[in-house]
Amino acid sequence: MQVASVQFNHIPGDITANLNTITSFTKQAAEQGIELIAFPEMCITGYWHLRNFTREQLNPLTEQVPAGPSTQHLLNLATKYNISIGAGLIEHDSATDELFNTYIVAMPNGQIAKHRKLHCFINPNLSSGSDFTVFELPNGIKAGILICYDNNIIENVRITALKGAQILLAPHQTGGCLTPSPLCMGAIDINLWNNREAQRTELIEEFKGPKGRAWLMKWLPARAHDNGIFLIFSNGVGRDDNEIRTGNAMIFDPYGNILAETCESADTMITATLDFSLLPTSIGQRWIKTRRPDLYSHITQPTGKEEDVKKVRFESFD
Repeated sequence: MQVASVQFNHIPGDITANLNTITSFTKQAAEQGIELIAFPEMCITGYWHLRNFTREQLNPLTEQVPAGPSTQHLLNLATKYNISIGAGLIEHDSATDELFNTYIVAMPNGQIAKHRKLHCFINPNLSSGSDFTVFELPNGIKAGILICYDNNIIENVRITALKGAQILLAPHQTGGCLTPSPLCMGAIDINLWNNREAQRTELIEEFKGPKGRAWLMKWLPARAHDNGIFLIFSNGVGRDDNEIRTGNAMIFDPYGNILAETCESADTMITATLDFSLLPTSIGQRWIKTRRPDLYSHITQPTGKEEDVKKVRFESFD
């Protein structure tokens, strides 16, 4: 199966411009015979600039799924180019009046899959979802979706694999983040991005280092390896309000090997061929077969240490 991952620098709040970027990359992918293309988390609406928005400020950027114009646009693209397209936005659930950080996959057969981020912290007006998402692509391959922080919780990836996912779509807006952990990422000088043509070497070194790729490589390949699944990592790149996203789009095989990647400081697309004959004998698949669920009841028991993701994510910035 031919797949692609895109990193791009969305324009905050400009849905039309961001959909135009998605359209352009989708056309390029279709010309290369790509069957599935993944774009970043909330790339349709923009991301970090929304963290302090009121509900009234968020409302114009929200849409219902699948009735909203962005989902319909992606469905039209999927049909036109015979390709499945994943991209993120803010969903408004009209039944509950809740807002969600949602990732949708529009497919050429007219079907959509959607995942509501399980650990949503970007804005207090957005709720976290409560459902795992595994669905069938038109070619019969099963895919799952976990958005950014969802992938940091190892139980989420294992459950998605147990539900039958062969591919995990992992859209992000990460790298270059200010975090409470002193050895996790860290800020990148905004001037490096603003002067990226003249300081390309310095910027790419930041993208490759502990604020970007080096941090991802501590854990992201393990999600594919330990669960015996392919993993498509898509990410924003460039300035996102007061932070710099590091891109680092990557595609992993079920052994955690990198099939394709980029460290470029620009909008770009990577592609790879997924060989599903690797799945049955992968180490992760073998490990899953030897699980002993009777021993694991402790993992579902509260420890008393659980805290809301919004508090944990921002605790050092209060």
